[in-house]
Formats: sequence, structure tokens, C-alpha cells
Amino acid sequence: MGAASGDRIHRRGARVLLVSHSAGEPRLLMVRGHDPHDPDRYFWFTPGGGLEEGETMRAAAVRELAEETGHVLETHELVGPVWRRTAVFDFASRPYTQFEEIFVGLHVHAERRDRTAEEWTEIELETIDEVAWLTESELRESPIEVFPAQLRETWAWFLEWDGVTRDLGEVDE
Repeated sequence: MGAASGDRIHRRGARVLLVSHSAGEPRLLMVRGHDPHDPDRYFWFTPGGGLEEGETMRAAAVRELAEETGHVLETHELVGPVWRRTAVFDFASRPYTQFEEIFVGLHVHAERRDRTAEEWTEIELETIDEVAWLTESELRESPIEVFPAQLRETWAWFLEWDGVTRDLGEVDE
């Protein structure tokens, strides 16, 4: 699967763990998608994506959150980064290496606006199937892949973040 390593796409990316406490049990806003070149491969992932030229990690995180979900935060409303990692993966038959920072945002701070189809890239239109609020147990028990995989573990440490950014190293997805 994927192209030759010389064709590998190297980029920086930012993601948001948007947390809601409104239903009693904490929930995360997750996106369910599939690989357009492997339509049987479905996965949950956090809102986020690659940086645009000159963009900071925080700016990319809030832009991607708004584009993909319609939830709008200001950069100063993000906590973290709580995680740093290098994700190595194939998507649409292309190999990627993406250095990511992952932030936490609170739903209570987010404004909601209608998202338009024009905000999604062609690949997002083709691959995003659903945006949903999921609990820790729902992600842990999900029959499809979850990215980052650490979301299948306890959320306690990032729900009550101690200010220490954790480096997850290089992860194969």
C-alpha cells in the first residue's frame, strides 16, 4: 500500500480534542471517515489536519476544527499541546509522515456555526462520513480504528491536564 518512500509527504499538523461535559459523562467530538482507496477501512479521528504556509499549530487547530465540524474556538481557548507525536500512515495510496501537536478545547467555549460544503477540501468531501460526540467507553469498544489510539485508554490525564506535554514518539497508523 502506498507510494515509494521518495514520494512520502512530510508535513506538520494540529488536532483538537474537543471535550463536552454537558451529558454528565465526558464526550469527545470525533470524525468518522474512510480511505477513498480502501473503502472498507473506516476509522475515528480527531478534528485536525495539516498546517497552511505561515500558520501556527494553534491557528491550524482552530481552523481545522471550524472547517471540519463548525465548532469555533479562539487560539487562546486551546489547552496544551497535551500530546506531540509523529504519525506515519498511508492515506489515499500516499505515504505521510506528519508531526502533530494535539490540543484540548472545551465545547462550552466553542461557538457553533453552520459549516458549508465549500469549506471542505475535495478529499474531505469524499472521505468524511460522520461527526459525532463519543464517550471514552464508546471509543474503547469501537470496532473500527481510532486515531490517536491512546483515546482507547483513560482520558483522565488530559481531562485534568498537569501542564506537561507528552511525547508519544513515532506511531504507525
